[in-house]
This record gives sequence, C-alpha cells and structure tokens, in this order.
Amino acid sequence: MSLESKRELTVAISERYRAADRKSKKVILDEFAKVTGYHRKHAIRVLRKGKPVVERKSVGKRIYKEAVEESLIVVWEAADRICGKRLKALMPTLVDAMERHGHLKLEETVRALLLRMSAATIDRRLKIVRGEAFGTRRQKRPVNRIRRLVAVRTFADWDDVRPGFMEVDLVTHSGPKAVGSFVHTLVLTDVASGWTECIALPVREQALIVEAIKAVRVRLPFPLLGLDTDNDSAFMNDTLWDHCKECDLVFTRSRAYRKNDQAWVEQKNGAIVRKLIGYGRLEGLAATAALRRLYEASRLYVNFFQPSFKLKGKEREGAKVRKDYHSPETPFRRLFSRDDFPENSKQQLQQQFELLDPVRLLKHIRDGQDAIVAISANLTPPPLSEDLQKFVSSLATAWCSGEVRPTHRREPKPGRWWRTRQDPFAEVWPVLLSWLEEKPDLEAKEMLKRLQATSYGSFSAGQLRTLQRRVRVWRTRIARDLVYGPNVAAAETKAGESVAVNEMSSERSATAGV
Repeated sequence: MSLESKRELTVAISERYRAADRKSKKVILDEFAKVTGYHRKHAIRVLRKGKPVVERKSVGKRIYKEAVEESLIVVWEAADRICGKRLKALMPTLVDAMERHGHLKLEETVRALLLRMSAATIDRRLKIVRGEAFGTRRQKRPVNRIRRLVAVRTFADWDDVRPGFMEVDLVTHSGPKAVGSFVHTLVLTDVASGWTECIALPVREQALIVEAIKAVRVRLPFPLLGLDTDNDSAFMNDTLWDHCKECDLVFTRSRAYRKNDQAWVEQKNGAIVRKLIGYGRLEGLAATAALRRLYEASRLYVNFFQPSFKLKGKEREGAKVRKDYHSPETPFRRLFSRDDFPENSKQQLQQQFELLDPVRLLKHIRDGQDAIVAISANLTPPPLSEDLQKFVSSLATAWCSGEVRPTHRREPKPGRWWRTRQDPFAEVWPVLLSWLEEKPDLEAKEMLKRLQATSYGSFSAGQLRTLQRRVRVWRTRIARDLVYGPNVAAAETKAGESVAVNEMSSERSATAGV
C-alpha cells in the first residue's frame, strides 16, 4: 500500500473512529492496522490526529564550520593521525607550537572552537577523513586457490570404502620448540584396513611429499586410489594437486580445526610414530636416514603383527557416547578377509607373511631406536649386533629394567638419603639406646609402651613404624660390628641410614597409593 493511499485512508476513517464508541473503535482499529501494516499504538495516534505522524529528526545548530574542520585535519595530520582521545590531550600544546613556528594561523573564534572540541566530536568529524586515508574495508587474507578446488570429506563419508583410500598427515619431530629445521614423518593410513606407511622427510617441502607418495605407491599391497589430507599448506598446493590429477587420484581434505575428520591417521600418529620415536628433536640427514631404517622394519612389524581396533559404530545417549568396535585384527588379516581384495594379492601377502620373523623385526626396531637416541645426543650410533639368540633370551628378563624402548627411557632419579620430617625419637634416643644395650632383643612395641608410660614426651601409636626402622638400623650396625669390626661399620652407618630413609619413603608412597 502506497504512502498516498495510507493518507487518504486515514482521512476517511479518522472522523468515524473519533465519533465511535469503545467497541466500534476496536473493530475499526483492527481493520486499519491490518490494511496499513501500522503498529497498533501508531495506528491509534494516526487516527486520533487525522493524518499520518511523520517523525523527523530536528537538525541542531551547526557549531563547527568548515574552517574548524580544516584546522582539525591539519592538526590531526601533524599529530601523526592519532586517535581522538590522545589528540584532545595534545591539542593545546600542538596548536601553540604550530602557531609559534608559523605553521598555523587561526582566528580567535576558530582557535577557541578547536580547543573546546571533545574527543568524541574529533573522532566523529574525522570519520570520513580516516575512511579515505586508511580505507574502510578490511584487507582479507589471501584464500588458498587449491583449497577451493579440493572437496571436503568428513568422518561420516568413509562408510564401506575400498582399500586404497588413505588419510595423510605430517608428524613433526621438533622437540619442545618448533624452531629451525627438523625432521618430519609423513604418515599414510588406509581407512579400510588400517595399513600404515611412514616416510621420513628431512624438511617440510611439497616436492618431497610428492616423491614420498610415489615411493609408497610402489610397495603398497593395493593400488592407491585417493588421498585425504588436512588444510596444511604442505598439501594444499599445485604440486600435489597436479600429481593427483596426473595419477588419477581422488584428492579430498578435512574440515578446518576438525581432527575427527582424520581419525584413522590421527590414531596412528600416536600409536605408531610417537610410540616408536617419542617427542624428542631430530634434525639433519643422519637422523633422517636412521629414521628411514627404523620405518623399514616397523612397517612390516606393525602391518603384519600388530592388531588394532577398528570402530564399528557409536550411539549417543544424552551426553554419553557408546562405541562398538570390531575384534582387533592386523591390517594384513583385514585385507586377507576382504572380498574385494584380489586373490593374487592375497597370495603374495601370505608368502611375504610366512617369510617374516617378528622377533628379528623387533630387534631391528630396537637397534634403530638406539641409533636415533645416539644421534640425538650427538654420539656415534652403536654397532649393530647380529646375535639374535641373545636378544631372544633377553626378552624373559627385559621387564626388570623398566622401559625397554630406548627413545622413551628416562634417566634414573638419584636416591633420597635425607629426611623430610623431623625425627621424633632424636631426643630420647640415648634412653632407648641404653634399653637396647641392657636387652638387645627388646621389641620396638615394648619400647614405645615404656616411652608412653614415662614422662619423656608424648608419643602416639602411629609412630611405631618409625621406631621399628630406627631399631632395625641399630641392629644392622651391631651385626656389622661383629662381622667387619667397628671401623668399617662406622663408615657404613650413613649408608645404612640412607637405606632406611629410602625404605620409609617407599612404604609411605605405597600406603598413600592404597
């Protein structure tokens, strides 16, 4: 409805509305508001006055004219385009300095108006000038052209996929700080079977990534059909895009900041790469070569002899998610049980599996880890030992030394020989010592009862273990006196006390754990 029609309708209805009773006014008002689209309160005002209400903003008197604005621009430029609040504080000093040196000549009226201008008014008057000077549009970051071309693939798009579609990711070996040049690991994981390949790269470079993918294609037991990467610039580039087009590979990417879209390869980053190498820093060609030799043994050991879980499905019940997994199987067995995997490829995998020795592969992995640890510490790698029988015999007792992986082994902490608490029996020990000399077979429990019955101090039943340890150290020293003589025993007294303190600490830790 046009504005002219609304005005004519208002004039025709307003007289009838003002003369009607309350009930009739309600009916007229409902029809008028429905036809014109006016708000009900606005319609009441219009019908009461008989003409549409047009609200206009009153234009106030303009205080700051062109001369003041021109002077403000000059002063703002002389102040190096600072903000209004800072310019307001600088204005008296800057105007005086510019007038003193002859750069500015202002009339008294203009000068007074310029100095009384508030910071908000300064910003408002300079808004158009700032827009022309700095530009009103924010500069957008350049969008990667390849990222627009590569299709997005989420975690829900991998149902019933054939072997050959692999997720790709880069793992850095930079240590605690990603500074300088360091070694990277390119990880490729087949979504259908979990078959994983790792390639060591001396630097993060797109041409090396393409060469690594070419090397992986040669030794895969299935044809490579597609690659799914993240949004890293090492993958979103023309080099990899052209290679995928040339080899007829499906090239997809995950969503930004959604690691679950690449859940298969993210799992292998921790279960394989970090488990083998850890989080230390590796740099240089020597470390890259040692890492490559380690991956040559680990790829066979992991893909043929390491079962892994594969998610079958999950159900959400409120905030709780229930996950259902297939039975753990090796990637080799998963490929072997698939109907879409060729029979000749199954036979080749079976022949390769029968020739592999898992213990020998594990020994090669341990030797590779030793070499990596030595290179990280700038040492010469130890010579490789071909004595497989010695390695097999060490498997039965390897658990005694704790962490068996050299890349994850930590330096042992020194034993604690000092006391962390004050000895409660230090002051009464001469009395206890006299009791022991009179009756060497006196038990600590009886000594504590005698102490509690006397006035030597207040001792609780919970201090029995502390007294028992002190008595045991004394009896050990007496036994050494009898066997080795008093001089040797005195020299070993401190060591015996250190052992006692260590035993106290271990027993306290065990008690706290329980």
